Amino acid sequence: MELFGMPIMQVYLIVLIVAGLATLLYIFFSDMAEGIGEVSPFLDPAVVLAFITLASAAGYLLELVTSMNSGIIIIIAIIIALVLDFLLYFFVLLPLRSAEVSLAYTDESLAGQVGKVIVPVPVDGFGEIVIETVSGILSKRAAGYENKAIEYGKEVLIIEVKNGTFIVKEYEPFRFK
Repeated sequence: MELFGMPIMQVYLIVLIVAGLATLLYIFFSDMAEGIGEVSPFLDPAVVLAFITLASAAGYLLELVTSMNSGIIIIIAIIIALVLDFLLYFFVLLPLRSAEVSLAYTDESLAGQVGKVIVPVPVDGFGEIVIETVSGILSKRAAGYENKAIEYGKEVLIIEVKNGTFIVKEYEPFRFK
């Protein structure tokens, strides 16, 4: 079978090479096309490029090793690409998108968190608190909000951070009566 005046095997190979190069370029410049996949997961360039690459690779290999009709080979290649693309999307791309971007934190990002006093906070002085985060347990210097003393073992709410010191207030969780 011929397509565009070339043997179908050559078309598969050209499409495979072009789609492979486009995928490589997409890997390097994907930040510029970040919002495209938000409209529909099927318009995501990673999914579209993977489908084209897989379909052309399957078509080329089937043309190379079998003597089936080219029309049947195109249908089989599309089915193979759809199945593999589906697996790629649901088992690789979706979990990667929902993964944490970074485990890094800033002191200011910890405001509003609840910690525990490990060194009592005196009036007009400093104590120490620990905060559990996804990064692990953090130990930070703390001062009482409105210069109030806080005893050892009490839960505290981080109000703000000033010059590396966490300003905390004794935490009182809301409870229904």
